[in-house]
Amino acid sequence: MTQNPKLAELSEAGVSVWLDDLSREMIASGALQDEIDGHSVVGVTTNPAIFQASIAKSDVYDEQIATLAGTGADVDATLTAITTDDVRSACDVFEQVFADSDGVDGRVSIEVDPRLAHDTDGTVAQAIELHRLVDRPNVLIKIPATKAGLPAITRTLAAGVSVNVTLIFSVERYGEVIDAFLDGLDAALENGHDIAQLVSVASFFVSRVDTEVDNRLEAIGTPEALALRGKAGLANARLAYAAYQEVFDLGVRFPALKSHGARPQRPLWASTGVKNPDYPDTLYVSELVAPDTVNTIPGKTLEAFADHGWVNTESIIGRAEESREVFEALTRIGVNLPEVFEVLESEGVAKFEVAWNELLTTTAEQLESAQG
Repeated sequence: MTQNPKLAELSEAGVSVWLDDLSREMIASGALQDEIDGHSVVGVTTNPAIFQASIAKSDVYDEQIATLAGTGADVDATLTAITTDDVRSACDVFEQVFADSDGVDGRVSIEVDPRLAHDTDGTVAQAIELHRLVDRPNVLIKIPATKAGLPAITRTLAAGVSVNVTLIFSVERYGEVIDAFLDGLDAALENGHDIAQLVSVASFFVSRVDTEVDNRLEAIGTPEALALRGKAGLANARLAYAAYQEVFDLGVRFPALKSHGARPQRPLWASTGVKNPDYPDTLYVSELVAPDTVNTIPGKTLEAFADHGWVNTESIIGRAEESREVFEALTRIGVNLPEVFEVLESEGVAKFEVAWNELLTTTAEQLESAQG
């Protein structure tokens, strides 16, 4: 199968294309392999909402659920078995990508229970357990960048487990995530782990920033405010990339870890499906192009990019000052950015908790049906 030229160009520009979707049907039908072969996809991310949609809308899980019901498995054990089986199978699909990229890509992410977002010890315990259950070197464990999540990131890395840090909204919190990552590498090295085998990405959410800020700008309603719509998300991501360069390209702490084989924690652009129909539907892919980044792209957005996306190689690098000016303008107009980021983090955790609870309900109903 020939690679789509637009996605191949994106990949050649240094962006790792990860699909923000997974289901057992995709794996079994070969559709996931087709994404690798035709759309330059080199990784997959999952979250509670993705699993909820997959299990609720398909009967491919019925046989496994019936088997688990027969063993007396409860809903949590059933859900863990289903999700880790899917992630393990997806890891196997990406085994060659993982090998060819020397472990940089070919990664599949699975999230800790979002109800643990404010429980450091619980997050660490489940992260290590999920890593053990999936039992594949290319799995990434997703941990939210809450205050309780920061020490969990360090402790999970210290145990030799690779981490996808999720739900990052502000550059300030991103700095704390980087510190947690570096602390984790230091501890992992001290614990005797080969830190060359540890990989981490920092998932910076994009479209949700625009949604929240745009709502506030529209409430202000002045021409100056309305002119700033659709600018906050990209500016925030560009500032995040500048922070990444400052630490991993120019910083004084990382080189010592790099001498032991450590890899940088790459920025990952998440929430890149466009929610405002007034914006181009590939905006958060086309305008977030820089080396050593990842973009997790929903299926619909991936198809749109393959059809009519563009690659702007000048979309990030060298635009930090311009992005700071956007933030200064937002502040002057009356947008409280620290409050925006606080709201987005709280809502992000809450949304994943809702999806998780819906997933538990769906699984419980199927278990009850299988038990007769």
